[in-house]
Amino acid sequence: MAQQPSLFITQQDFDKLSKLVENTRTDTADLLADELDRATILPQQEIPPNVVTMNSTVRFQDAATGAESEVTLVFPQDATAGRSRISVLAPVGAALIGLRVGDLISWPVPNGRVRQLKATAVLYQPEAAGDFNL
Repeated sequence: MAQQPSLFITQQDFDKLSKLVENTRTDTADLLADELDRATILPQQEIPPNVVTMNSTVRFQDAATGAESEVTLVFPQDATAGRSRISVLAPVGAALIGLRVGDLISWPVPNGRVRQLKATAVLYQPEAAGDFNL
């Protein structure tokens, strides 16, 4: 894959996500573990407001099609059948965690394809809103 953008993860998200990937045996969990290994870990109070953290609502664009989507990134138990609350263990969810607005990431998805996703807006971020206990 091409050079990937820098990632920023809160210490709280890092701790929870590390436990999650330790106990999950999927290709996406393995990719997420690799992303955690290369991420910059920051205290919740220091995470920039333009970074996708857990429970953030993010707008992103598929670079190939130009299609925009809006999702809230959640832990698997909080995901909904609709696409509005997407699990961090779903391929798109794992791709988005830690991105900053403007970042473009190449990410493998089922059926052997690679999608390029660009974070275009963080509409809600718990840390920026002072919601440190989500």
